Amino acid sequence: MKKNIFMSLSMALACVLTLVFTSCDKDDNNLPSKPVITLTEVGLENNKTAEQGDDLHLEGSIVAEGLIKRIDIEIHQEEGAEFKIEKSFTEGKYIGVRNATFHEHIDIPATAPLGEYHLHFTVTDQSGQTTTQEVHINVVENDGVENEHHHE
Repeated sequence: MKKNIFMSLSMALACVLTLVFTSCDKDDNNLPSKPVITLTEVGLENNKTAEQGDDLHLEGSIVAEGLIKRIDIEIHQEEGAEFKIEKSFTEGKYIGVRNATFHEHIDIPATAPLGEYHLHFTVTDQSGQTTTQEVHINVVENDGVENEHHHE
């Protein structure tokens, strides 16, 4: 009888110790998943082109389990040139939400040099995690034709 009680207690202790050591992982800090960005349109009809003196249409979806804290957009020239455009969203309809449909028009100055650019679209959640999506775009000369889809 004592042997059965000792075996039962030993097994119970082994089970408890196994649970304690397998469920406690110091690396698991319970952070939410990183934000997920899906850019569906960069430029009119996703042509990845912006005209000098006009705007760049950006549209996509953001899912941030940890709630969106900020959205940063940087557009810079390729090949080591120094011209860049920066735009940040730190308040408004995108901030503090889990899911957002992003739709904005980023002004491209008439003085923007023509050529290849790199767009960085970065979302930071409230726990400090960031995700960046990068897209190559071209800045071209403004053809002077007003498109009916602009400014939607």
